[in-house]
Amino acid sequence: MPKTASLQPGTTHLAGPMASLGSLLRDWLPRQRWFAGKDRPVTDLRLLSMTELFPGCLHLLVHAEHAGVTGGHGGVPAPAGTSAPPTADCYQLLLGVRQELAPRLHRAFIGRPVQGPLAGLAVYDALCDPRSAQLLLERLRHPGVAGPLRFEADPSVLIPGGLVPRLLDAEQSNSSIVYGDEFILKVFRRIQPGVNPDLEVPWALARQGCSRVPAPVAWLRTAQPEAATLGVLQPFLPDAADGWTLALRALATGDDFTAQAHQLGQATAEVHLALADAFPTGGHRQTARTAAAMTERLEAATQSVAALRPYAARLRTAFAALVSCDAGPPAQRIHGDLHLGQVLRAGREWFVIDFEGEPSRPLAERRLPESPVRDVAGMLRSFDYAARQRRPWRPEWARRCREAYCAGYASLAGWDPRKKHALLRAYETDRAVYEVLYEARHRPDWLAVPMAAIERLAVRGG
Repeated sequence: MPKTASLQPGTTHLAGPMASLGSLLRDWLPRQRWFAGKDRPVTDLRLLSMTELFPGCLHLLVHAEHAGVTGGHGGVPAPAGTSAPPTADCYQLLLGVRQELAPRLHRAFIGRPVQGPLAGLAVYDALCDPRSAQLLLERLRHPGVAGPLRFEADPSVLIPGGLVPRLLDAEQSNSSIVYGDEFILKVFRRIQPGVNPDLEVPWALARQGCSRVPAPVAWLRTAQPEAATLGVLQPFLPDAADGWTLALRALATGDDFTAQAHQLGQATAEVHLALADAFPTGGHRQTARTAAAMTERLEAATQSVAALRPYAARLRTAFAALVSCDAGPPAQRIHGDLHLGQVLRAGREWFVIDFEGEPSRPLAERRLPESPVRDVAGMLRSFDYAARQRRPWRPEWARRCREAYCAGYASLAGWDPRKKHALLRAYETDRAVYEVLYEARHRPDWLAVPMAAIERLAVRGG
């Protein structure tokens, strides 16, 4: 088999290797947690590029076309300012090819092609194979080129060899491999042209001296068919726990979480200040356009979830108030999907991770300046979600954490989210509407959590 091959979009999906892989991938892709089109049947698969990374391991970029789209984010509208998902996506696959599979790889098995150049061979997800994972790290340790792929690294960081890999099971939209509890490699599954924010932002923050975000040490990108980021290697924090786990632990034991929430607010402000220095700010966003986009999301949501309809008129007032309220801080680069699961606590310090933003949004949108209030609102909603995991519900726990977080943020940011009431209410409402649609579709038993926020925001205004 040739080491590299490239097919342009539009080339028949039965050409070359896709004669072997096409039918297998049609069945396998929709079953993967990171596949964005689970509710949209795959109508066509085309090979964009293929590279043999090393014997028995193929790197593929595959163009998948989906059936018609009924709403944003696979049926769930995105927060204001975002667009509906495309009817086609590009996915990154690393496929192992062997005569026979070892027992430990049976869960990674994709199938045996019946035709084409791979006929009769066992094809599997190579990221589940420790040997392939180790060889992938070796590629990153020694920067170079493999066909259209570019392996690059920070020359000031030494990446030792021989680190034992383990694939994490928790990720949803990507795949991550931890190497010897020293580094973590995030492999992006859904690929869009351009620099991924999860490389761009931590690299820029590292140049600013911001220690709240682990800096990239190596990365993988492609030059064909379009330039795109494929993966990022960063330091791993082995003794860290994510904020969601810590919050639930505090709720279970009855411990106070306000000190941690205050420090988390300060950490968020530090990251926002560093982002404002590292990237150009965007001035004040056009509030009328933002309000219109939020209202559009609400209208779409009420068509899908009847429980929202009694509150719709009062929720619209939250968005309408944006037009005349204080515009708040200037738009800037933000995290874009901030919640308790996106922060880690190691020792007494908070770290912010996963700057990819909402993966369903176009990459160009994720890189636009936005109001930092969006990040604040996301974290406040996360405290509410955590409090709702215990019975009986403890709204006072969420209220204290929200207050402490905002106070910590205000102590460093130079502005207080609590004093931007109309702005914060609008962004919280927009987030809660998104949550209602998500839960109604994917986790109906959780619908009461965002609906309680909807009632609070509609009836009491915050």
